[in-house]
Amino acid sequence: MARPKTKEELLSLSQENYEKLIHLIDSYSLQEQLADFLPGTMNRNIRDVLAHLHHWHLMMLDWYSVGMTGAKPHIPAEGYTWKTTPDLNKWIWEKYRHADLNSIREKLNDSHKKVRSIVEKHSNDELFEKKRYKWTGTTSLLAYLVSATSSHYDWALKLIKKGKKKTV
Repeated sequence: MARPKTKEELLSLSQENYEKLIHLIDSYSLQEQLADFLPGTMNRNIRDVLAHLHHWHLMMLDWYSVGMTGAKPHIPAEGYTWKTTPDLNKWIWEKYRHADLNSIREKLNDSHKKVRSIVEKHSNDELFEKKRYKWTGTTSLLAYLVSATSSHYDWALKLIKKGKKKTV
């Protein structure tokens, strides 16, 4: 997947990948949408995958709101480091594993729009310039936004396709 080179490319790619994901899910019957994948992944069904995306959106929104005040956000989350991301993802799975698919879909759609609004309010320079914001460290705001949107949606799309080939 090509990395966006402009704000417009990021908006387009993130929306395109989001829509591909939603269209894929909608192509399955409700029974297929609710069916578990075979054991082997923590995200056992479509709900789990969408809940994962939603919660990572929430974390991105928190990093942004805290970071833009000049404070240092807890990245990836309080009590976790990048090395302990698998533990964080397990915590996310536990938090949402009893949630309703439709509720998660609505939450994901809402958080997707909120993350997009961050992109929309920034210029190309603000998005692409490395070290522009203290909270992003040596990277750019773009890197965080791509990870939370277009590349994460691509991951989800591939995981669901693979999981649906092997459903219980």
